[in-house]
Amino acid sequence: MIREERVYTVHAIIKVLMVITHHGGQCFKVTFGDFTLVFDPIAKGSSLPGVRFGADIALVSRNHVDMNGIAEVTYGEKEPFAITGPGEYEKEGITIQGFLTKSDYALGKGQAEAINTVYAVKLEGMTLVHLGALVDKTLSLEAREAIDEIDVLFVPVGGDGVLDAAEAAKIATFLEPKIIIPMHWSGMGEAGSLETFIKAAGGESEKMDKLTLKKKDVAEKDGAIMVITP
Repeated sequence: MIREERVYTVHAIIKVLMVITHHGGQCFKVTFGDFTLVFDPIAKGSSLPGVRFGADIALVSRNHVDMNGIAEVTYGEKEPFAITGPGEYEKEGITIQGFLTKSDYALGKGQAEAINTVYAVKLEGMTLVHLGALVDKTLSLEAREAIDEIDVLFVPVGGDGVLDAAEAAKIATFLEPKIIIPMHWSGMGEAGSLETFIKAAGGESEKMDKLTLKKKDVAEKDGAIMVITP
């Protein structure tokens, strides 16, 4: 009887652990147990280092090779449930909302602007918001009303078609997340944008090669900047 209780406890701990890794650009892999979700997987043909792993859910914010590598995360026995635009989705108990916004990143000839999707993902009792290649300095009323307390915010900071460091700091402060993860600084964006963002957002940050989270740990944070190195 004691042995069974111990096994259950270990499984419960494993279940609530979430691990976030950064694969360059705007690509982040989120794993918990055997389940993997990926934001903006890098496709073949990008100037960024490619990715190659299996995902259960893949979210694409901007239809560009730097962010739309669905094929690259179709691997082994995993073929991802692909989400490539605004709407409401549910998969294996995970709820996802996508909100229409704009991007100026890597526009084609004669293209005035591009569609960008901001994603709010609820899983393991936490809300993750990935702003994608956002250039809008504010979110729509629909997005602001739909997104409750944000546990983890992925925000582009690099400029060059997305929010620059100062704009990113302002929107991150407005959204009041528990944890802020800057993106669009590794392999893309303007030189020094990460350092400028950290300074604009308060000057303090933690650097790591992966971020491991539990809900109770997140609750203790208040706008903490976590820099995950690729």
